Amino acid sequence: MQETQIQISSGLRISKASDNAAYWSIATTMRSDRRAVAAANDALAVGAAKVDTAYSAMTSVVDVLAEFKAKLVAAKEKGIDLNKVQDQLDQLKAQVVSISQSASFNGQNWLNTNVDDIYDPDLNKASVVSGFTRNADGTVSVNSIDYPMVESSLFNSTGGGMLQADPRDLKTIGGLRFDFGNGLMSSYSLRNTGGWGPTDFTFDFSSPITFGAGGSISFDVTVDADNPADGISPPYDPGKTTSIVIDAAKVNSTLGRTDGTINTYKEYAAVLRSALVGSGLTATTYTQFDPPGQTRTWVDVPDVIGIVHNGLATKDGSSMAISNVSFNGVTAANQIADKAVEYGTRNSAMTLDFEPFTVYDDVVISMRLRVDGGYSNLSFDKDLVDTALGKDNGKVETSDEMATLLAAVINRPDIIVSATDPGTVSLKTAPLVDRKSGEKSMIGIDGINVNIEPLPTMNFMDVDVAQNPALIDGYIQYVETAMGRVVSGAAALGSLQSRLDMQSNFAKTMMDTIDKGVGRLVDADMEEASVPQSALQAQQQLALQGLQIANQSPSLILSLFQ
Repeated sequence: MQETQIQISSGLRISKASDNAAYWSIATTMRSDRRAVAAANDALAVGAAKVDTAYSAMTSVVDVLAEFKAKLVAAKEKGIDLNKVQDQLDQLKAQVVSISQSASFNGQNWLNTNVDDIYDPDLNKASVVSGFTRNADGTVSVNSIDYPMVESSLFNSTGGGMLQADPRDLKTIGGLRFDFGNGLMSSYSLRNTGGWGPTDFTFDFSSPITFGAGGSISFDVTVDADNPADGISPPYDPGKTTSIVIDAAKVNSTLGRTDGTINTYKEYAAVLRSALVGSGLTATTYTQFDPPGQTRTWVDVPDVIGIVHNGLATKDGSSMAISNVSFNGVTAANQIADKAVEYGTRNSAMTLDFEPFTVYDDVVISMRLRVDGGYSNLSFDKDLVDTALGKDNGKVETSDEMATLLAAVINRPDIIVSATDPGTVSLKTAPLVDRKSGEKSMIGIDGINVNIEPLPTMNFMDVDVAQNPALIDGYIQYVETAMGRVVSGAAALGSLQSRLDMQSNFAKTMMDTIDKGVGRLVDADMEEASVPQSALQAQQQLALQGLQIANQSPSLILSLFQ
C-alpha cells in the first residue's frame, strides 16, 4: 500500500533507480537533454533577435540608397544647384552611417564590423546557437548556424564593407593589364603585342614604259629568310627566292592590250602584282588625306608604287629583298633597283610594369596566352599563388615572385619568364625553340577575366557631385551596384530569419516529444494505481478491526478471574 501511495502522490511509476534501473537511467538522461534543448532554444531566440535587428537596418538602408540614387539622377538636370544636391546627399550618407551604427543587439553589430579580413571565412563568421544534439555514439554537441558577415557588413574597420572600396581589386594584376578606369569601378585594358613584317620598297613611276620584241625587266625576290640577329641558332633558313620577268607578253595579258606599253603607275602596279603572284610579295599604290589632318577625304598619291611583303605560311621568318635587277632593251629611269634584305621586327616578348597585388579566397583569374598563331587558356587562384610562392596569404609582393607565379601558371618550356629588375617582368618565347620572327611572331595575354569583377573601387562616403560633376554617371552606376549588394545582403538575412524560425519550432516540438517519451517510460497510470489502493485500504481497515476484537477478547476472559 505504501508503494502504491508513492506512485499516486508522485505520479511516477519509476521514481528511483531501484524501481527499474534501465528506465530510470533513460528518463533521467532525457530530462537533462530536454533542459538543454530548452536552453538552446532560448539562445536561439537571442540569435534571432540579432538577425531581426540586422535585417530591419538593412531594409532601411536600401530605402535610403534608393533616395540617394534619385538625388543623383536629379543632379543630371541642367541648371540644378549641385551644392544643394550635395547637401542632401550628405544628409543621406549620415543617415546610412547612423543606421549601421545603431544596428546593434546584445553588443553585436553585423552592419558596422571590426574584422581584420572581411573576406576570410574563418574571421568573418558570426554564430547563432541553433540546437542541442545527442549523437548515436552518446556524445552531445551544441549546434550553431554560421553567418558570414561579409554578406551584411556595410562598413568594416579594415575595409571591404558593401559601401566601401573592395580591397580585393587586383588592379593591373601585377602588370598584366592597364588601368583606364574612371576611379569608380575596376576597368582595365588587355595587354597584347605582335611582331611586324618588313616595310615596303617604294619607287617612282616617271614615264611610260614600252616593251618591244625581246625587251624585259627581270629581277629576283627573296622572302622570309631567318634573321640571325633574332638570337636563333644556325642553320638559318635562306627563305624563298623567285625570279620575276616582265615582258610584252606579261604586260599585254595583264592589261588586255597588244602594244606592250605601260602608260600609268596604276597599270605598272597591276603588272607587278601579276608577276609577283606566289613569290610572297605584291605591289600596291598609295592614298593619303587631302588636306592633311582630316580623316574623311582620301586622294591618290600619284606615280608612287610599292612592293610589299605578303609572307609565306610555310616559313617562320619575315624578310624581303630585291636583287639582280636587269633591264633588257627597256628604258627604266627611277624604276626598280636592288634592295638589301630588310627584316621584320620580332616581337615575341612583353614587359610587365609590376605592382604588388593580393589574391583573396574565392577569387579566380582566367586569361588567354597567345603565342604566334596559337593560344592556351590559363587561370590561377590563391591556392596556386601560395603553392608557387610558398606562402599562405595570396600576396605577390615582388617582381621575382611575379615571375615565379607566371612561370608556374604558364608551365611551357618555350616561354621564358624573368624579373628584369624590381619593377618589371619579362615574358618572351625562347628563340632556340621558337624561330618565328616579324609578323609571324607574337606573344600576349588577353581575355583577362576576374570572377568577382566588376568591383567598387571607391567609398560611398566619397560621393561628391559638387566637386566632381563629371562623375555623376559613374556615381549612379556605383550606387546601383552598391544597392544591389545591400539588397542581396538583406535577402541573405531574411533567409536566415526563416531558418531560425523553423529551428525554433522544431526545438519546441522536440521538447514536447521528449516529455511524452519520458512519460511513457516512468509515469504511473493513476487510474490503474487507484484501484489496488482502495482494496489495500479496505484490507488494512479490516485487519485493524480484527486486531481490535482480538485485543478485547483476553480482557473478557481475565474478568472471570476477578
